[in-house]
Order: sequence, then C-alpha cells, then structure tokens
Amino acid sequence: MISSPHPQFSNRVRRTAVGSLFFFHGLCFSSWGSRIPTIQQKLQLSEAELGGVLFSLPVGLILSLPFTGWLTSKIGSRKVVTIALVMYSLILVCLGLVSSVFQLTVLLFLFGLASNMANIAVNTQAVSVENLYGKSIMASFHGLWSLAGFVGAALGTLMIGANILPLYHFLVIMAIILVGIAVAYRYTMVQDPASPEGQPLFVMPDKALMGLGLIAFCSLICEGAMFDWSGVYFQKVVQAEKAWVSSGFTAFMCTMAATRFIADWATSKIGLKRVLQLSGLLTAIGLAISVIFPQLFTAILGFLLVGIGVSAVVPLVYGVAGKSTTMAPSMALAAVTTIGFAGFLVGPPFIGLIAGMSSLRLSFALIAVMGVTVSLLSSRIKSA
Repeated sequence: MISSPHPQFSNRVRRTAVGSLFFFHGLCFSSWGSRIPTIQQKLQLSEAELGGVLFSLPVGLILSLPFTGWLTSKIGSRKVVTIALVMYSLILVCLGLVSSVFQLTVLLFLFGLASNMANIAVNTQAVSVENLYGKSIMASFHGLWSLAGFVGAALGTLMIGANILPLYHFLVIMAIILVGIAVAYRYTMVQDPASPEGQPLFVMPDKALMGLGLIAFCSLICEGAMFDWSGVYFQKVVQAEKAWVSSGFTAFMCTMAATRFIADWATSKIGLKRVLQLSGLLTAIGLAISVIFPQLFTAILGFLLVGIGVSAVVPLVYGVAGKSTTMAPSMALAAVTTIGFAGFLVGPPFIGLIAGMSSLRLSFALIAVMGVTVSLLSSRIKSA
C-alpha cells in the first residue's frame, strides 16, 4: 500500500482529483468527435477521404505506447498526465484551425499520441488511488470518462446549433481543462505503485499479462463494433426509421457509462473473475439477441446488454495489470493496452470484410463469439 506524501489530503480528495483528470481526457476527445462533421464539411472531404485521415489518430496512439510506458516509469505519472493533457487541449485548439488535409493528418497523429500519454499516465494514477482504498474503484474512473463523452457531445450540439466555429468551441474546452488541471494537480498522486525490485524496465509481458491483454482484445473488438457499426446495423438490418437509427448506439453508451459506476461494487461482492465472466456472457447474449431478433425493440435490448457487458472489462483488466509483480505498472498497462487496443482497430474492418463476403448479421454473430471468449479467458484468472 502506498503512503500518502500529504496526509492532510484524504483518499476521497485524491480520488476526486484523479477522477477529474479522467473527465478532462474524455471531454477533450468527445469535443473533437462532436465537430468532425463540421471539419469534414470545411475541408470538403468524402467519407472515404475522412476515414483515411482519421486513421492517423490510432496510428499515433499505437506508436506512442512503448514510449509512454517508459516515460511514465522514468518521470512519474503525475508529470506525464499533466503534460499530456495540456498537449491534448492545445492540439484540440489547433484542430479548430486546420485548413488542409495535411495539417489535419499531422495534428490527428499528435492528438493520438497525446491521448495515449494521458491514458497510460492517468490509469497509473488510478492504480495508486485504488491501492489506497484497498479495493476495486477503477471502473468508476472510467465511468467519469464515459460521462465526459455525453457532456462533450451535448456541448458540441449546443455549439453547432449556435453556429460557433470549432476554434472558439475548442478554446472554451481548453480553458476548462487548463483551469481544472491547475486546481487538481496538487491533490494527485505523487508516488506511483512501486516497480518490482531489480526488474529491468523493458521486459516481455508474462503469461498473466498476455492473458489480460487478450481479454481486453476480445472485449474491445465488441466495443469497436458498437462504435463504428451500430448505426449501420440499425439502418440496414433492423431497418429502423431515420429518427431511430442512432437508438442502438445511444442505448449501448447509456448502459456502458451507468454500469461503470456500479462495476466496482459488483466486483467487491462477487469477485473480479465472476464479473469478467458475466460481462463476456452478457456481451454475447446481447449480440445474439440483436442478430436472432433484428427488430427495433429487441435490437435495442440487445445493445443495452452489450453496453453492460463491455463496461467493466477494460477498467478491471487495467486495474489488475497495474498491480503486476513482473513489470513496472506503467509498462504493464502499456503492454495490456497495446494488445487490447489492437482489437478496437481490428474489429470494425473485420466486420466490414465479413459483411462484404456474407452479411452484416453474420458479422455481428461472429463478434458475439468474442464475448464468449472473454468469459472463457476470464475463468483462467487467479482469484483475487
């Protein structure tokens, strides 16, 4: 257990400070997402052209993973998350100034890099706070990230409705984030979880970490499918009316965000292994319902279950990885994130490939197998 360097700060204060960093991270990302159509229109990009440009963001994220873990181990997560969030908000403002595809591509690459730096560092901070509590609280931090997604989307809708340019919108977001960091910084964790004694910084992930990464990989395939294909599924398979096309994605997001705030309680009651097993089964059942009964009500019900299923998997896996006894916590998080995020990238193209060869319903049926795999892999986790 980590002793607090400033005993006058309670655990709750530290939890609130670190939680605010998760919120700022999510707010920055969702603010960008809310203005993608505006910037697409400004640069007169087709859907195919936009898709190619947007791919530079995950490229920056993936390439930064090993570097971020090393940097966090060297200078500490507190400094890295502060630097990264400041960079993140500054790049967001620059995105509001783009006037060419080249500028947008370069900035999105840097946006992905800053996003991952903040992600690894803030999760390392969360592991430190979780150690203070001596119980699982990681999912609630990720719940704040999801909550920020709703807030960012709502603010974006208001800004678009008021015809406010992305630059001014993003300047407001940057101001909120910079002021928030200035307030929260002194209450964040100074010390990261201790690295294993005598352990070299660079080392291959052990079998346990590889297993955690595979669990995250399978779950993030399902999550990526929801983000990129839910609207298309409701349009082409469910054949929902135009006003209801986004209802599946909304249902998924609502239950994913809400469940993250009770996942830690569930973990303390029935255990990590059972929560992960149940999560995988709910994901599979939700997808199966939406495939077998592709009507509006049943498809929404299925997507609600998928949101519950995927909500806790990544936060809980991150929490376990951050307590690795074979690697520095930040490096363990980077290793699991690298494996897991590959699923987020592979999932959507895989669905498109199978849909092109057969049908979108078959694609979603195959993705349901990933939920079952999460449950099976989770059964091999040692009880904690």
